[in-house]
Amino acid sequence: MEPPIYIRLKKKKITSPGCILSIQDVCQYTMQNRFPDIGGIPVYEVKIEHGSFAVLEAIDIIRLIQEQYPHLDIRNTGPLHTIIEVKGKAHKPHLSLVILVWLLLFIGSGLAIMNFHADVSMQAVHERIYFLLTGEKSKSPLFLQIPYSIGIGVGMILFFNHMFKRRFNEEPSPMELEMYMYQETIDQYVINDEKQKVDKIKHDQSI
Repeated sequence: MEPPIYIRLKKKKITSPGCILSIQDVCQYTMQNRFPDIGGIPVYEVKIEHGSFAVLEAIDIIRLIQEQYPHLDIRNTGPLHTIIEVKGKAHKPHLSLVILVWLLLFIGSGLAIMNFHADVSMQAVHERIYFLLTGEKSKSPLFLQIPYSIGIGVGMILFFNHMFKRRFNEEPSPMELEMYMYQETIDQYVINDEKQKVDKIKHDQSI
């Protein structure tokens, strides 16, 4: 009895319109020399009218392989779906747009920090701490305000684990974790949405 061939679908494949994807493009697989190479079997033709996303199921991949090689024992060991994301040619953003977005983020984050300090009366808190430490009243306790301001910047750098392109350790930053969870939610939505579209088409055809 021949040993089985194990396949593992890739989680996502990014491609461009007009490409014809084959087995080797959408999954990993084990092969032995005495087996025919299944990597070149076409599984999906990317067309612009299909939209930006498509979902291939493991059962469909196995069916396509066994249509050509019915004697092979194919077993899936990974995800049940792979997402095909279609992307066109990337356009480099204009410098003026980058500057505009940077200014909006800079001004918006600055206003958010200032509004927070106004809400919690940070100025009054600094004045009170200064009075408790020195016994004197001051409207500008700089020896508290300057370290505090520096500490906010340093704290944000440490919190996000980035300073420009430099990372301080291998741990993911909170922003990266949020982006990961966001992408996971989108991927699951795409899978469910594409399955509903296919089910609707099959239902309409059966009527």
